[in-house]
Amino acid sequence: MGEFVWTRSDEGTPLYLQLARSLREQIGKGVLEAGSALPSERDLCALAGLSRVTVRKGIEQLIDEGVLVRRQGSGTFVARRIEAPGEKLSSFSDETRLRGENPGVVWISRSYARPTEEEASVLGITASERVVRLSRVRLAGGEPLAIENAVLPAEFLPDLDGLGDSLYEALEAHGHRPVSGTQRVRASLATPTEAGILCIEHNSEVLRIERTTTTTDGRAIEFTRSVYRGDRYEFVTELRQVS
Repeated sequence: MGEFVWTRSDEGTPLYLQLARSLREQIGKGVLEAGSALPSERDLCALAGLSRVTVRKGIEQLIDEGVLVRRQGSGTFVARRIEAPGEKLSSFSDETRLRGENPGVVWISRSYARPTEEEASVLGITASERVVRLSRVRLAGGEPLAIENAVLPAEFLPDLDGLGDSLYEALEAHGHRPVSGTQRVRASLATPTEAGILCIEHNSEVLRIERTTTTTDGRAIEFTRSVYRGDRYEFVTELRQVS
């Protein structure tokens, strides 16, 4: 990580916005690298000659933008942009571990129920069959990144007590790991509830993802609707020219 340099640029712009702009520019140039710790508020005050209140307000501005993230007990860090491959079927836990971070989960609910008409149609089951409903917050390094709401035919997951952080690992343990599927991604804005859960501002950009996956014999196994933080995620798909 390089050394942060502060220069006042515009007398008509509030100092905290000048500081936020300077930090943003130096992050963009790689002076402050993704994943690195931001200098402490005390150090930034000394470097910039600004008050603690001004420095804190500038940092909060970048946290609201998703440029910085605050980790309880650890400090403030330059946020990493997560590039998720759009053509690969993998679990949140697997992708998080590949990035060198620890996955986590906060359960909102998990239960057996009857499917809605839409769920029964997507999963190819009757309205009288049972499904598993799973609602959870997905964490990476202790930071909330996504809300996932999954529905599965109950036969694929008969034991909820043995369900850990990874749904796909639990399905694989029962011999039913998904092998293919379809996924739709669209841009949206966070509702007040979603914003509170994901620790972002109301109406922040989010990605709404609908995924349906199937087993080796073509049976639908999972119907999931998720909300991912738009300030942290990019879905990347490799393109090839059609001959």
